[in-house]
Amino acid sequence: MSDNGFSDSFSAPLQASAEEPQFTDQTINCMDCHSDFVWTVGEQQFFHDKNLQNPPKRCKPCKQAKNERIAAINAAHELGVKQRIEVLVACAKCGCNTTVPFYPSQGRPVYCRSCYLELNPSLLPPHE
Repeated sequence: MSDNGFSDSFSAPLQASAEEPQFTDQTINCMDCHSDFVWTVGEQQFFHDKNLQNPPKRCKPCKQAKNERIAAINAAHELGVKQRIEVLVACAKCGCNTTVPFYPSQGRPVYCRSCYLELNPSLLPPHE
């Protein structure tokens, strides 16, 4: 027991909480290609040091491809060039492959034309 009347073991957890958090490699599923990738201890330490709160959502090749798409869009925009975007996706309802004229937002479902119209009947032309 120390002079203040508390045992020395009482102060140990306070010292341990000031230490850096312990990280372990984590497996994450890429939101673009749906393959698993490892978020390493070193990468987690970098995120922690930069006060980044959320883990990565994309593997390194998909992140690089996304950054290249954004750079191409920005370059075209600066030059005043209109770009037509066509992205191949799987319909969230029926699973068929279709193309859409935008980059899908993370976690939001994308539908083929027939499923989209089925879910939004007000967009159908009126029957005669």
